[in-house]
Amino acid sequence: MRHLTKARLLEFLRLHEPPCVSLYQPTHRHAPDNAQDPIRYRNLVRDIEERLAEAYPDLPAETLLERFAALERDNAFWRFRTDGLAVLASPERFEVVDLQRPVQDRVVVSDSFYIKPLVRALQSADRFQVLGLSRHEAWLFEGNRYTVDPIELEDVPLTIKEVLGDELTEPHLTVASYGQKGGRVGGGSGPGAHAMHHGHGGKSEEDDVDEDRFFRAIDRLVLEHLSQPSKLPLLLAALPEYHTPFRELSRNPFLLPEGIEGHPESFDSEVLRAKAWEVLEPRYLTRLGELVERYGNARARDLGADELSSVAQAAVEGRVDVLLVEADRHEPGKLGASSGRIEPGGAARPDADDLLDDIAEAVLRTKGEVVVVPAERMPTETGAAAIFRY
Repeated sequence: MRHLTKARLLEFLRLHEPPCVSLYQPTHRHAPDNAQDPIRYRNLVRDIEERLAEAYPDLPAETLLERFAALERDNAFWRFRTDGLAVLASPERFEVVDLQRPVQDRVVVSDSFYIKPLVRALQSADRFQVLGLSRHEAWLFEGNRYTVDPIELEDVPLTIKEVLGDELTEPHLTVASYGQKGGRVGGGSGPGAHAMHHGHGGKSEEDDVDEDRFFRAIDRLVLEHLSQPSKLPLLLAALPEYHTPFRELSRNPFLLPEGIEGHPESFDSEVLRAKAWEVLEPRYLTRLGELVERYGNARARDLGADELSSVAQAAVEGRVDVLLVEADRHEPGKLGASSGRIEPGGAARPDADDLLDDIAEAVLRTKGEVVVVPAERMPTETGAAAIFRY
């Protein structure tokens, strides 16, 4: 899975030369359902072509459209999909993002990228990460209440040989067989049952030292490349005997005290998701409850609002500390980037944008927090709830 980070999201918020094309579609993990995905994609690309012709009639769009066409022809790409796909393109960039939840078919051609589905993917309160750990290898996963997937991190070593390299201790073992001749190393019944092993240099002690160094390195790498950028809760999945030694040396503040016991390779993705969500669901519900309560308290002190014009103005002025946005809600319109005024929009406009998306972008640009919330847990009817800094 192509890992979505806040840094990557903020890249999409930067000013780009228009047109900015945003394509979203649901995809499928397995056959035969995944056979429809490239066909669906092709229809969305036709929609892009029409919207480009309407909104930017004087712009040569062949190069941009060819990038979309090349992805359609990539058969290997379509064989291995997650639950959703985002493609964001402009004259200077073409980015593909795998999503762990379905999204609605949507094409936006505008002067900025449509990113609310990415904000939801990144800011939803149900996300978590898992560190699978054995004595010799580590695995990384990211998931939510619906699914879990392996994470692809380039140039991050995850095996003991890759991590320790030349520092990996070579076992020094001298084997002397006492009793019957022709004994087999390893004992057991039959010939060689009384073979005795003499380790010079203490093999078990050497293994313990390597394990300690490997665990420390993995803890450091996960903190640097995964936990600090995402700030997501981290669950340890490992055999029981590895939980205590890893936790004793870990410096990762995102590592939860609860964990999953068992060898990571013994779990399929659904079992791993279920075990993780069993731990995390109470935390998820607690966090949403705290955010809703915090909004209510702020509103009572005139430090919160849900009326979209007030929220929009505060977002542009940098006064929004936390913005709750209703998932899957679309409010046609655009936000004046400097004025904070709402410009009406509609489906008839070729560059029709989402006002809630624009407000979320403004909050993120001013280092506010955006949390996408299921409709049934939103404290307002407008699709937004803002907690102000002042």
